[in-house]
Amino acid sequence: MKFGINTYLFSSPFTNESVSFFPQFKAWGFDFVEIAVEDPADIDPEKVRRALDDSGLECRSVCAATGPGRDLRGTRKDQVTAIGYVEALVRIAPVLGSKLVAGPIYSAVGRAELVPDDQKRKQWELVAGNLKTLADFAAAHGVKLAIEPLNRYETDFINTCDQALRMIEDVGSDALQVHLDTFHMNLEEKDPALAIQKAGSRLGLLHASGSDRGTPGGDQINWDRIFAALDRIHYPGDIVIESFTPDVKVIAKAASIWRQVEPSREAIAVEGLKFLRSLAF
Repeated sequence: MKFGINTYLFSSPFTNESVSFFPQFKAWGFDFVEIAVEDPADIDPEKVRRALDDSGLECRSVCAATGPGRDLRGTRKDQVTAIGYVEALVRIAPVLGSKLVAGPIYSAVGRAELVPDDQKRKQWELVAGNLKTLADFAAAHGVKLAIEPLNRYETDFINTCDQALRMIEDVGSDALQVHLDTFHMNLEEKDPALAIQKAGSRLGLLHASGSDRGTPGGDQINWDRIFAALDRIHYPGDIVIESFTPDVKVIAKAASIWRQVEPSREAIAVEGLKFLRSLAF
């Protein structure tokens, strides 16, 4: 089990200059970095890879940012844009050293509306078809895609592990996995630990975030049960701290972070990693 940090805690958008954070991430004890690539044009992946190597870090997952205009159930233009964006991440990932692209790649974050059942079925079929195209593309590049359920305020489309697993079954590709996040599970799952067990071998990534988007461990989530469930499924994968503060204005607005939930983002990183390692099996 390896522990990483998502770059959103310190940088948005991630650019070539953002590699300056890497030595500090290493000094804090992280094994790897999850790089949130909002715009592939913002980075030179070979330069970023050299900076990772120089810092003794890996990039084990690339985080997708699907904002407005990137939507597999949107207009034809939105669909084409989303497909092109995810394909670009799939090409970048191996250069960075990663074999995983993760996030809510199925729809634009923030699109949450009450949709009639017949329209929802049509959207579901549309997304499944588009994900099949992307899964085939990813498989050809040796990369997997992990789809992340989000809470009801950020999407109406996939909120739970059950829904993500159903989509994976409908697409029918081994290149698709589930990406679970403790913050979203705390809002949407009856039992987050049970959701992890349901995901089983399909769990490709776990984001660790406090129930208030703060430090893992300093919140109401039952972390003992989370790690017991990971142990039960013999989870061999990665755990990434993804928390936000008002310091990074772009992501703070997108994630509705209106106040300082922790003393500092450094505290989130250091104390969160210390806590998670204390539970690791």
